[in-house]
Amino acid sequence: MDNAAIWTTIFALGIGTFLIRFSFLGLLGGRDLPEWLTRHLRYVPVAVLPGLVAPLVVWPEATGGQADLARSLAALTALSIGALTRSVLSAIFGGMAVLYGVQFVLS
Repeated sequence: MDNAAIWTTIFALGIGTFLIRFSFLGLLGGRDLPEWLTRHLRYVPVAVLPGLVAPLVVWPEATGGQADLARSLAALTALSIGALTRSVLSAIFGGMAVLYGVQFVLS
């Protein structure tokens, strides 16, 4: 690719991301959203987070895409602690402890 094509692509993507963000922040920033939309938006983090975490547990890059006992146990532990305590930090630290503990024992 030549420099003009690269800079045109960068500029177009910059304008596109600006317009996407402006549509929410600039146009709707000072207004209250309707109740039905607010209710649906509450589920976005709950839906996105498993989609980000699941591939890292099932096909971890650190093991070349092979399933790993340590990561599976850590994920189950973090899920259990999070469900029981409703504490994100407890779930993170519990999962980390199990991950590093199992890796230490298996190595």
